[in-house]
Amino acid sequence: MDYTVALEGAWIVEDVDDIEDAVSVAVSEAGKRLNPDKDYVEVEIGLMDCPACGEAFDAACMFAGTGLVGLVFDINVYNVETEDHAAKIAKQEVGEALTNTPLEVVDVSEKEE
Repeated sequence: MDYTVALEGAWIVEDVDDIEDAVSVAVSEAGKRLNPDKDYVEVEIGLMDCPACGEAFDAACMFAGTGLVGLVFDINVYNVETEDHAAKIAKQEVGEALTNTPLEVVDVSEKEE
């Protein structure tokens, strides 16, 4: 079976002026580390839900010129038997390029044909 796996990663960005800069730098740095060998991994900003109102907003915050950005890495995994196997392969593939970046599986879904 074929699966799409979404991994969440925490990215630290130093010496930025605002959250928009932190998000741009985080996506750019992650993309550079994934390319050219892992250009099949999609990188996007993660979302968090506001505990008070329930609305979603970008998963990014800043303190003292340092940003912490939540990124989501989507990867397709082909010809595996189970969701767990797909998740392990995805973590290995992305983790190879993004050493020292904490990764957590947030979604595994079967690809539609």
